[in-house]
Order: sequence, then structure tokens, then C-alpha cells
Amino acid sequence: MDVLTRLAYEARGGDEGALQRFVDAVYDQVWRLSAALVDEQSADDLAQETFVRAVRALASFRGNASARTWVLAIARNTCMDELRSRTRRRRRDLSLRPGAGAGTAPDASQQPVVADLLGRLGHERRAAFVLTQVLGLDYQEAARVCSCPVGTIRSRAARARAELVVLLGDEDRVTVADGSGPARRPLQGGV
Repeated sequence: MDVLTRLAYEARGGDEGALQRFVDAVYDQVWRLSAALVDEQSADDLAQETFVRAVRALASFRGNASARTWVLAIARNTCMDELRSRTRRRRRDLSLRPGAGAGTAPDASQQPVVADLLGRLGHERRAAFVLTQVLGLDYQEAARVCSCPVGTIRSRAARARAELVVLLGDEDRVTVADGSGPARRPLQGGV
């Protein structure tokens, strides 16, 4: 049993120190996943919501997967709930504004080009890519987080990589997040 899973069991038993060590040990990964799946500005709130949900669900933690996988699955679900909520709000807001078109993009001009590129991926591909390539989970662990077969995660991650390569190679499609034109600067640090 890994340390994080042991801490989860201890926290489930009422050890508040173990709960704090558990949160401290996995917080960075939850924050990074939230930032990658939604955005950096929302990552703090999403990480906090993830741990609120995790603490509520701690009594039902059975250890079928590692505690890291369990809490990252909660984080992913929290992020997906937020994205669905944003989509509903955006549709509602667009429907209430006269003459507003579906092509209206949110103002994300402060996001770096890498975040913009990741944002162009579909939610499922982005999740697979971030879990495997950014957070370093193996395919099996990422599959448990996303509640899908390992082959699906492999396929989504491969398609995300291929899509990013196309976006990086086609300068006309790689635009800054505010839509003002092509990004002329190279990516720093790679993807």
C-alpha cells in the first residue's frame, strides 16, 4: 500500500493530521489537473471543491485504486462539472443577447500559448493528455481516473499529441487566445 493510500485510510478513521498530510501530498497534482482541464484562474477553487468532495466521500473510499487515482478522478469530475456549467451559462447568455453569434469566444488573452493549445483539445483528449503527459500517470491509472478502458486513454492521448503537432505546425491556426491573430512566438518548454 502506497503512502497516500495509507493516509487516506487513516484520515477515514478520523486522524485529522493524516487528512492534512493527504491533502498536502496530492494538492499540487489536483491543482495542475484543474488548471489544465479548465484554467489557471479557476484552479484554486476547483482544487478546493475537489477536496471538499473527497472529504465527504472519504468514508466510502474502498481502496480499489490508489488514493491518488481516486482523488484525481474526483478532480476530473469536478472539472467536468465546471465545464458543463460554463457551457450551459454561455449558451444561456448567448440566447439572451440579441444578435449574439455562436462564434463569440471568451476573453482568455492572459493565457499562455500552451494553455491555448491545450484548450483547443476536446475535454476527453485534454484529460488523457494532461494525466499521462503532464502529470505522468501511467495509462492504466489514467484509465481509472477517467473511468474508461486503457486502450481508450492510449487512443485519446495519441490523438491529442497528433492534434497538438498539427496545431504547432500550422501557424495560421495557432492564434493567441483572444483571437486577435496568429501567435508568432515559439512555445517555451514544449508540450
